[in-house]
Amino acid sequence: MPEMSEVARLETSQRRLDRWLMWVPYGALVCSSAIVPIGAAADLPTLPYPAIGAIVVFTAAWMLWWTTLHPQWEHDRTRMTIFYAVLVGLIYLLVWASPLFGFFAWTGYLFTAYALKGRLPRLAGASAVAVATAVSQVGGFQTVANPDAWGYFLILLLFNVVIAGSMTLLTTMTHEQSAKRAEMIGQLAEANAKLEAALKENAGLHAQLLVQAREAGVHDERQRMAGEIHDVLAQGLTGIVTQLEAASAVPSSWERHVTAAKKLARESLTEARRSVQALRPQHLDAAALPDALGEVVSTWSSLHDDVAASLITTGTPRSLLPEIEMTLLRTAQEALANVARHAAAARVFLTLSYMEDVVTLDVHDDGVGFDATISPEISSYGLTAMRDRVLRVAGTLEVESEPGAGTAVSACVPALGVAA
Repeated sequence: MPEMSEVARLETSQRRLDRWLMWVPYGALVCSSAIVPIGAAADLPTLPYPAIGAIVVFTAAWMLWWTTLHPQWEHDRTRMTIFYAVLVGLIYLLVWASPLFGFFAWTGYLFTAYALKGRLPRLAGASAVAVATAVSQVGGFQTVANPDAWGYFLILLLFNVVIAGSMTLLTTMTHEQSAKRAEMIGQLAEANAKLEAALKENAGLHAQLLVQAREAGVHDERQRMAGEIHDVLAQGLTGIVTQLEAASAVPSSWERHVTAAKKLARESLTEARRSVQALRPQHLDAAALPDALGEVVSTWSSLHDDVAASLITTGTPRSLLPEIEMTLLRTAQEALANVARHAAAARVFLTLSYMEDVVTLDVHDDGVGFDATISPEISSYGLTAMRDRVLRVAGTLEVESEPGAGTAVSACVPALGVAA
């Protein structure tokens, strides 16, 4: 992830800088030791050179053991406090031996943020190093013992303490902000990982639900076909038989009864074709949903030339999951079938709307309308089947109708693309 790479880059840079800074005190200690004999003519050391050499070696070994060889002790507050306290004592001892060790004394600032935790301990440690630095700058403890040099010493001490305290406080605040930023980036990366895992899990659950929906759809489709056969085909065949029997019983009116039987046969054939096509919407095999709906509307109009039907598509069409497109197509077929059976309409309008999160299909006719509370036969295998089908894909179906004001059916389904 980009967040993790950013954290790794910051940590790598910080470790590289820390390693470089850890070697600076060794260089400063060597340089100070080298110039002490050079400056001996002007300022003799307090201790003999062998003693100074022993202190220098011990100081180098102390830093090597506590920091270079055991970097993991950085997080042990007790050990680091001991290390820093002894190091400051060695700095004072070296400055007392020779003020030229002031070139090494300032490196104590480098260990302040490394060894001490918290603002107050770091300010106290930096102030202790500032005192040693000021003592070396005025010429050592011998000069500080002279009351005439106190004014000069206090000025240098104030200057060193203020500068050291300010820089330490600034460094501490920078480290705290960097730590908070790294923690926030880490938390963001963890949250993104959890979100990605949740999305994968949701995708798996969604696929499982679709499989279950397909299995449930087999049973529902059988019930729907049974209802259509009962409501349409059986009634049509019964009507045909009735008309033929009437023609046989009353020969004088046989022509009228045969004509009626032919009309019933044609209507039953139309409904049978529509039911068979609804078993598998072949329109979607080779065409996008808007084109498939256009074909359905065109075919329906050719069978019902007394009703004008039109389709309008809004938004940007895009490929949806097959279950979603199948639901919308069959909803349109069912709605048009209801218009043909019950609406007695002159016009029917279909609107397919692609929006950001949902896709809607609206079917509105200008027919006689109905009151579902007193006309349950209209919704027995029509609206109920449509509503169940839409609910299976987490959609909604709304029906508005009033006697004499036509009927409006609106199906709203989630706009789940193929890539989802």
